[in-house]
Amino acid sequence: MSDKQIDVLVAGELNIDLIMDRLGAFPQLGKEIIASRMLITLGSSSAIFASNLSVLGTRVAFCGRVGRDNFAAKILADLAARGVDTRSIIQSDSADTGLTVALSVAEDRAMVTYPGAMDEFSAADITDDLLDSARHLHVSSAFLQPALKPGLISLFRRAKQRGLTTSLDPQWDPAEKWDLDLRQLLPLVDVFLPNAEELKRLAGKESLEESLSSLADIARIIVVKNGNEGALLQQGTTRLRQPAFLNRDVADAIGAGDSFNAGFLHLYVKGAPLAECMAHGALCGAINTTHNGGTTAFADYTLVKQLAWEKFNVAI
Repeated sequence: MSDKQIDVLVAGELNIDLIMDRLGAFPQLGKEIIASRMLITLGSSSAIFASNLSVLGTRVAFCGRVGRDNFAAKILADLAARGVDTRSIIQSDSADTGLTVALSVAEDRAMVTYPGAMDEFSAADITDDLLDSARHLHVSSAFLQPALKPGLISLFRRAKQRGLTTSLDPQWDPAEKWDLDLRQLLPLVDVFLPNAEELKRLAGKESLEESLSSLADIARIIVVKNGNEGALLQQGTTRLRQPAFLNRDVADAIGAGDSFNAGFLHLYVKGAPLAECMAHGALCGAINTTHNGGTTAFADYTLVKQLAWEKFNVAI
């Protein structure tokens, strides 16, 4: 058993999600539509991942930036309530807490984000002492963090030099430049966790197959999330395919990919076989879709177990 204090250190963005749900269609310029439901909840890929991973039983700490406002107070309280160590979250004196407005139509979504304090967070905020306290480093949403992105390679190099395993979920690039140096970065990332469209954009290829083949010589493990098509893992010449756990009554898909990451890495940091990590990731992603927002289905582990059995006939 490791003597590390933290299983997974999450370094990333923090914001509140304002979810406008049950829209019949996405808005059109000059027109007004009605949302049948509104939810204000913990947002951001990194925070959803950290919260849900902690609920699964992994020891999680978070490093990021928020403001000094009511949104910051909610974020800190919600993470702490799920067991996440928030002592390394920095409160900015110069920026407000970030906010994402998410418009949810069926299983699709559109989002507008105000970054706020997320723009200030950099690799320099992640100290060597903090890395030394953890077994694994996870980073998400590289393109939403302009101060962190230039230091990603050095951050992952520091983590590997200190004996951590690592993972990265790049998320969508709002500028659509897709300018990550994968040749330098991926050899330092143990588990790369894009969705299918993100991988194609990053690789500059038309197909998923071409994208995976183009990165096979530099990536350690690539796990591609592909919605109802399931997930695909590539490790060298080995391929694993994981069918999706289909939910016929989807509340929304916000945070489903982050919950997949949580399920996968919960077992990965324990050294479980990759096939088990994939199945658990797919199950957690599906559980996420049973409730609105990224964390409500993961209120506590009792609810997670209940949903796994009632919705998908899986005992965990």
